[in-house]
Amino acid sequence: MTDHVDVDTGRAEGSLADGFASAGRAVARWGRGGPSGRRSALEALGVYALCILGAIVLSGLLVAATGGSARAVFTALIDGSIRSPGAWGLTLTTAAPLLLVAIGTIVATRAGLVNIGQEGQVLLGACFCAFLAVRLPGPGWFVIVASLAFGALGGGLWAGIAAALRVWRNVPEVLTTLLLTFIAFAALTYGLRQSWLLADRDTSRVNHINSGEQLPAAVRLPDLRLFGNDIDSGFLLALALALLTMWIVARTILGMRVDVLGLNPRAAQRFGVAHRPLTAAVLVGSGASAGLAGAVLLQGGATGDRLVFGISGNFGWDGLLVALLARNRIGLAIPMALVFAMLRTGSSFLASTGVDRKMTDVTQALLVLALLIAPAVLQLRDRRRDQPRVAAAPSEAMAGGA
Repeated sequence: MTDHVDVDTGRAEGSLADGFASAGRAVARWGRGGPSGRRSALEALGVYALCILGAIVLSGLLVAATGGSARAVFTALIDGSIRSPGAWGLTLTTAAPLLLVAIGTIVATRAGLVNIGQEGQVLLGACFCAFLAVRLPGPGWFVIVASLAFGALGGGLWAGIAAALRVWRNVPEVLTTLLLTFIAFAALTYGLRQSWLLADRDTSRVNHINSGEQLPAAVRLPDLRLFGNDIDSGFLLALALALLTMWIVARTILGMRVDVLGLNPRAAQRFGVAHRPLTAAVLVGSGASAGLAGAVLLQGGATGDRLVFGISGNFGWDGLLVALLARNRIGLAIPMALVFAMLRTGSSFLASTGVDRKMTDVTQALLVLALLIAPAVLQLRDRRRDQPRVAAAPSEAMAGGA
């Protein structure tokens, strides 16, 4: 498959993309041998390590400034996400919707589309799943599969509105997907007040207003019991979808067409790629993946067993960050999703340290900045190294002509 760095996209390449590319080239040169390649790879790894270490140190200083103990905070995060009984099972369960959102985002980005409405698409997926799960008769496995598919359909339809505007009216999807997110919250509010839609039909229950009906245990995703941890099967589904998407992107004609469309739409048309249908299909597929994340979020129990306002819980935004930090590589999105899930589950233990749980958001933001600063530094390094070569090229050409 064509390397993103060596093909002229016809667009202005950002410094972050160049930095990520330089890091990838450095790692690739390590395998080719030679002192220069290994030195470049070590420099890239060193820059990333220093940036991450700086983010951790700065987080510790901020914790100390608020009157807390940095060591106690990081110990609490590890205990809450890995070491306490059942913790890492909950971490894997939490990583599932993050990974599903990241998968769709990465595919859309590779096609040159900017979908930032994942939060609303997750919300619609959970709504569609909740509506069908408590109404569809049949065996549990059938209702589970149908509800997951219906959730993916909800997210796909919501993204399909942006896709239609993008294809037929050339409205930027970065605007429509974002604005549709706010409409999704309004739609959920309306649905939770209507018993024929999403509201709890059991009026005898206390606090039944503004909440959906409880999902029966038979229609919830089963758990895998492993070493005392309950791992939601939604994580296995997300992992399988990630591996399948990796294979499609890297090994199939469809994956090549998506990459060509993102690299250069004009070249894609010359190669016979149907620009509009593929653009719409990729954007709808990205929304469907986020909608599936919303269905897994509800049926997997990461946020409870009933639909409530705000059930998406910023999973859409965090999944977008996972895709960003994974540098549009689905393989890297898996560990990134686990890191973000650890920050989520570990924050529940921060109360014992006297530090507000919002400190995990600060740590997360600093890690994001660290992983974005590193490629920018590498890109500046490459530019400085290339300047002498560019300056020497004309003189060498003149000498050769003489």
